[in-house]
Amino acid sequence: MDAYTKADTVSIYLSMSRGEVSTSAIVKDALSKGKQVYVPYLQNESWLQENSQPKGVPRKYMEMVSLHSEEDYCRAEVNKDKWGIPSVEPESLGQRIKIPDWKNSMSGYDVNGNGDEDGESSRHLRMQKENAQQQQPRLDTIIMPGLAFDRGCRRLGHGKGYYDTFLKKYHDIKIAKSKDARMMPKLIGLALNEQVLPQEQEIPIIEHDWLLDALLVGDGSVIPTKMVTTATAGFGPVLSALSMMQSNAEREEKSQAHEYLEKFQKSVCDHHDGLYMWTSTHCLIQPEAWTTTHSILSSQGLAAEAKLFAATTLKGKITYDLDQLPRQSLSSLRDSLLTLLTSFQSGPRPIRTQLCVCLANLAIQMTEWKDVIQLVGSTLGNSGLDCTLEFLKVLPEEVTEGRRINLTEEDLVDRTKELLEDNAKNVLELLIRYSQSSVSASSNTQLLECISSWLREIPVADVVTSPLFDAVVNALAVDNSFEAAVDCMCTILRDTREVDESIEIIQLIYPRLVSLKPKIAQAAESNDQDTYKGYTRLFAEAGEHWAVLIARLPHEFGGLVAAILECCARDTDREAISLTFLFWYEFKQMIVLDKYREARAIFAGAFAKLVDVMIKHLQFPGDEGTDEADLFDGDLEQEEKFREFRHQMGDVLKDCCEVISVTECLGKAFALIQQWIATYGSQATSNNVPHWQELEASLFGMRAMGRMVAPDENIVLPQVIPLMVQIPNHEKLRFQAIMALGRYTEWTSQHPEFLQPQLNFVMAGFKHESREVVKAAALAFRFFGTDCRRLLADHVTQLHEFYESILDSLPNISQGEVTEGVACVVSAQPLNEIYPTFKLYCDPIIQRMMTRADKAKSGKDEPAQLAVADYLQLLTIFIQHVQPHVPPSEENPAITYCQEILPVMSAIAENFTACVPILERVCRCWRSMVLSYRTAILPLLPTLAQQLATGFVNSRQGCFLWATDSVLREFANGAEFVDANTSQHIYDFFEQQALAFLRIMNDLPPGDLPDVIEDFFRLLIDALIYYHTNLLHAPICSPILSAAISALTLEQEPPLTAALHFLRDFLSYGTAHPNFSTFDDDELGVPRLNNDSQAQASVKNLLIEHGEVLTQRIMTGMMFSFPRDCFPDASGVLLALFEIMPEQSAMWVKGTISMLPAGTVKQGEAERLMRGIGQKLQEGELRKVRVLLQDFTNGYRRKNVAPREGLGRLEATRFRFSG
Repeated sequence: MDAYTKADTVSIYLSMSRGEVSTSAIVKDALSKGKQVYVPYLQNESWLQENSQPKGVPRKYMEMVSLHSEEDYCRAEVNKDKWGIPSVEPESLGQRIKIPDWKNSMSGYDVNGNGDEDGESSRHLRMQKENAQQQQPRLDTIIMPGLAFDRGCRRLGHGKGYYDTFLKKYHDIKIAKSKDARMMPKLIGLALNEQVLPQEQEIPIIEHDWLLDALLVGDGSVIPTKMVTTATAGFGPVLSALSMMQSNAEREEKSQAHEYLEKFQKSVCDHHDGLYMWTSTHCLIQPEAWTTTHSILSSQGLAAEAKLFAATTLKGKITYDLDQLPRQSLSSLRDSLLTLLTSFQSGPRPIRTQLCVCLANLAIQMTEWKDVIQLVGSTLGNSGLDCTLEFLKVLPEEVTEGRRINLTEEDLVDRTKELLEDNAKNVLELLIRYSQSSVSASSNTQLLECISSWLREIPVADVVTSPLFDAVVNALAVDNSFEAAVDCMCTILRDTREVDESIEIIQLIYPRLVSLKPKIAQAAESNDQDTYKGYTRLFAEAGEHWAVLIARLPHEFGGLVAAILECCARDTDREAISLTFLFWYEFKQMIVLDKYREARAIFAGAFAKLVDVMIKHLQFPGDEGTDEADLFDGDLEQEEKFREFRHQMGDVLKDCCEVISVTECLGKAFALIQQWIATYGSQATSNNVPHWQELEASLFGMRAMGRMVAPDENIVLPQVIPLMVQIPNHEKLRFQAIMALGRYTEWTSQHPEFLQPQLNFVMAGFKHESREVVKAAALAFRFFGTDCRRLLADHVTQLHEFYESILDSLPNISQGEVTEGVACVVSAQPLNEIYPTFKLYCDPIIQRMMTRADKAKSGKDEPAQLAVADYLQLLTIFIQHVQPHVPPSEENPAITYCQEILPVMSAIAENFTACVPILERVCRCWRSMVLSYRTAILPLLPTLAQQLATGFVNSRQGCFLWATDSVLREFANGAEFVDANTSQHIYDFFEQQALAFLRIMNDLPPGDLPDVIEDFFRLLIDALIYYHTNLLHAPICSPILSAAISALTLEQEPPLTAALHFLRDFLSYGTAHPNFSTFDDDELGVPRLNNDSQAQASVKNLLIEHGEVLTQRIMTGMMFSFPRDCFPDASGVLLALFEIMPEQSAMWVKGTISMLPAGTVKQGEAERLMRGIGQKLQEGELRKVRVLLQDFTNGYRRKNVAPREGLGRLEATRFRFSG
């Protein structure tokens, strides 16, 4: 192989003793021929500390290190790692060349991971290191291992991504700067015969995976990566683009190929203008998709990947673009598909599946084709029974997804009856005959999948009472069909969830199901995880669907609960237990009801055992001697999954608390703690805590059940709390104990004698060397302050000293949590102590903030600016929580302090108009003043409004509008203790902000103002609710509507959603039932029956002015640019237009369609749409008009892409405002 023989430098993996091709001979041959040999080495550098890890550097990574000689290799053979892989000695690394040298490639970082990328010295250092990397030897070839390979040269590694990360780093160093893809090494895989998948199977890959250039198989064969083995002039460009997508080409080249293929998939027979053909160097004319896909599928010698792309493209054309073909040509298309399906009836299966989908979608739309199933079956014949079954499986799936099809709702209903309902009986008989034709047929996965699919139409009772049910149950014993049999059984179970209607069927299924219970133990003992998960899923889903039945008839169906409990208990690998969580929740919901008291008593024992099982499964992995800092072998994703999994198990423990007493559940965790203390407590030292996982799991269980405990619990907690505050000083134990104590603060508030030792234990956590323990202490302190504020009120001065001593050493989130805790204690002070205590805590924060603000004024000290923002957040927390109850006639001491700090905050806002974090925190603080003190803020309102107006004009930041919204809502018409004059001033203030916004919109395009637009229209929604009488008749309403229409040119979801919601609310005032709000408790929640006629007239007048362009922008967005999640609101706007002005709206829609780019809509499509709209308007079915418009715009969007040259007459005009 040239990739090896011509290589000067080659990387060769060092093979394990079994399970992969031995590379010993290759290494020795390469060394004997004078090649430079490199071998993988897995680094885990001590300089990569967890809290100072440079961005972009993985905690574990692979380098290629030089191998010097055969003797050097022999030493590596002896030095094997824990997986049995030969490796060079770590102490020899200093004498070896490394490719790439990760440590020395981190430009701008010191060994502690501290970045200084802006300094001159750092730039010089970065250049030196980049040059050094460029001078490193280049690898010509890399010989790679793998778990499995396919015939498209895709590789499945061991799951850690070491090779992918290495190749990405090598590419960034050697290729990205030189732009010479030839410098990338050839990637050669070595595979045993057993490691290569069959022809029809593929290994899934993602963007970051690397394809091999060739695969060398143990039988001596070589599989090249070339997708195209034959070039045909008609479709060669398509194949070239596909090959580019599969290659290791540059991202830009792949992007061009992707764009070409996307245009190809949307191409039509008679529109070639403006399209182009992919080649490596030129853009010519693009072939159209209908004939090209058929040519590719019919050609011999092309790779399966190319044919699969063709089949997938053809599926899309038939599904969405069938109207591109003359109706009389559909029968020829059908015959062509049947011919293709016959040729692929033996595989590859992915292509066969796509062709079945093609045929099914054609059958749905070709309504004149009546004998669909009969014709497919007779064409494929006995030799194509598997293919017939696959078509039968696909047909119901595609019919139920029929909203994608270009049929009316009525036509789709009729066609569904023809294809499914009318054929259900015949299909059932056909499946029964097939299942009885042979032993292998009865367990054929195609049969099982077909049964699952047709259960959409065939009644489950007909399946369960037929021989098919025996086939499904028996297939569970066949390895190859097990997964499909489980899926089929679960589908059957799902259809029995209406237990009252299905009781007779359930009574037939249940004995067969519980007879499978011994399979649980068999699968567990054989360590067959897939089988174990399959049976767990069966029992768990049965339990979910039959939960109410088990509660009603606990003696008859109790065996199912026992089976599910056994699934939980035996799952030592914790791979299947999560499948049962929903059952335990659903079952708990039933048996806690009074009418199921008997079931609750019967199953109390099962839930008690479940507590033991869950606490056992909560344990961290690892045995004695395992590295506690790396329990998951560097797999951060797996670690995060385990943490999430533990919280889910904690939820199950809460379910158990509701079924059996909380005290009993706590007692189990307490007993385990006592057991650990008795067994290992005396062995624990400051450096070693034996079997800490067992104790930690019990503590986590205590933590999970904390919020379920009533304040009057007096059996377990008085015993366990004193033990918890004596937990050994082990990081994870201390963390979990502190977190658990934080969950029992409500209980502690009722048992003050336990407060002091707990608080001491938590506060000691702030001095712990582990940052995680410190974070836990901050969170727990927050709960103590919140729930025990009355008990701590007398210690407010001491707490202040503590607060000051730790504040600056905490991370931001912990600062906020501790601040919330002390703020709650401040709020518990007597009214006459609120002001001095408020001042005691907040003045030092103000001083810190002003010190940082002085440093940050230059605008270059970003850390100082962020620190100012953080201190503002701490002030906001105090304002949010210190809310003394003061009669309206008395002065509020909190307002007194706010009046003192308002000028300081105003000065901060005025001096940092370009710093968004500071402005947002200032506005959040002002907003909190309004929400916390409501009408008591009235003396500060003129100053506050002026600052909000000035700040918005100077900064053009939406946060000022967000704060304005809180003022508007609190002082709106009808609000308690707010006079009409004040409310009118608030409306005037709103109009002032609106004018400022319109002027900003005049100066800048919407794309520069997405956040401001979102905040403005959210403000407008409230303005409509509280001031619609003022706003709808105001001159400013027309430019506001124009601004909303202009905002529809955006493509970001949040501002679009805000604008669309405003438009829907605005248009509702053109109807008799608008959106509105009231402060009258007697009318709260009662819809207003009649809308003001003048308001309706105002809306209609504005629509006469703006309705046409509004329709254009909504439809253009739905057809080209709106995110999918905006479609419901956009179509809601269209519906509202039709409700107000139906005939005029229909004309606007027709005009919009006429302005679409030429050739993108056929005349018949437009006429059909307008005819349908007219018919639904006559019938008064406005909501069906909405459906028609949704279907039309969805179909248009699937078929077309926005032209590069713009939308012509539909192009949006720039918003202008001269007010």
